[in-house]
Amino acid sequence: MSEIFKYADIDTKKKAFVFELDDVLFPEKDYILQVYYLFSNFIEFTEGFPPAVDMTEFMKNTYSHHGDDGIFDRVKEAFGIDEKYRENLERLYYTAVLPLKLLLFDDVLKFLQDIVIDRKLIFILTNGKPEVQINKIRQTEWNGLEQYLKVYYAGELNLKPEPDALSYIMKEYNLHRDEVLIVGANETDSEFAVSCGVDFLHVSEIM
Repeated sequence: MSEIFKYADIDTKKKAFVFELDDVLFPEKDYILQVYYLFSNFIEFTEGFPPAVDMTEFMKNTYSHHGDDGIFDRVKEAFGIDEKYRENLERLYYTAVLPLKLLLFDDVLKFLQDIVIDRKLIFILTNGKPEVQINKIRQTEWNGLEQYLKVYYAGELNLKPEPDALSYIMKEYNLHRDEVLIVGANETDSEFAVSCGVDFLHVSEIM
């Protein structure tokens, strides 16, 4: 890993910082695994079987090996649960009331606080489904930062890496390309920065 990049190292011309949500501000798995926990407990309460702890552990292991895609089909096959519960799991992604708040990465929290102290702009521009991302944002421990966040959903204009969403933000706030920094965690955000003609910082460089 490269040397840690501190806020003090940022070009002072930067006026706006654009963050993705998942795996940039907090680990996406912290949300998904709590959804699995709630779903497993719902199934045990409703059907009496399987034990919630067994299903939760199965879903956790499946996620670590295969990701979230197709998770219901794997659970259905492993435990024989009814197809009718697919909708319940899908709904939980939008409506889950989490047992534990989502916590920002420590170094990212410090980075955000430094941005606020420097009176710069913080944007969250996410490719995720708005209803799901809203639920995550509501259940994140922002440590008082929530009042400084400006949240946009790329899908309402055009998903990243297409530049439309950032172009809209830049026009709205009268920003120039050299005044913006994108902070991301994957190839999509890297390509997004290139397509927008702005600088990119991988979140691992500040952690």
